[in-house]
Amino acid sequence: MPTYGAAMRALLVAAALSLCAAALSLGGPAAADAPRAIDGGGLPVEDYAGYAPQTTCTKKPRPGTVALGSWLVATYGGGGGAVNRPCTGSGASEHKDGRAIDWTLDATDRADRLVAKAFLAAAFAPDAAGNPAALARRMGIMYVIWNDHFYPAYHQFQPESYLSSSCRSKRTCSKTLRHRDHVHISLSKAGAKGRTSFYVDLVPE
Repeated sequence: MPTYGAAMRALLVAAALSLCAAALSLGGPAAADAPRAIDGGGLPVEDYAGYAPQTTCTKKPRPGTVALGSWLVATYGGGGGAVNRPCTGSGASEHKDGRAIDWTLDATDRADRLVAKAFLAAAFAPDAAGNPAALARRMGIMYVIWNDHFYPAYHQFQPESYLSSSCRSKRTCSKTLRHRDHVHISLSKAGAKGRTSFYVDLVPE
């Protein structure tokens, strides 16, 4: 008999695939036409993640980060996944403590834009009980950066314009710093450890 975690994840994957397929077949945003219900399998939806900056370092990505990066590529396509960086140089980054994913998609490619849009629609959709952004909250997403936009959990994932602190303007900013060649996803500490409800049966205890 499947566990709550296995049943929940099967429903989440089915919902995400439905959104992605709708976006690609309709040639437009998935949110308007695809099913939006996401059932949590009886497990409570986590609160929105607060901002928790990097304060420690790790030599490899954490298990939830690896699991989510692999799931994104397996479910939607694209490339990349969990990415760590050495703790040298200035500035905090969740890449340094194993909590960040760089999911390779190209904002200049229409198909890739639709894939990103499908994921964001699924992640920020309400579930069957009306919980907003249920999938993103279950994943422990702290924020997303993609294509000059920033989606922070601590502002209920409302989109904000984004410009890297390393750039004076979009015109002088590289494709990478504008996050137009990848989707950046930072996780909460619990999400990165695989201790939120999305990772039940996906990340061992």
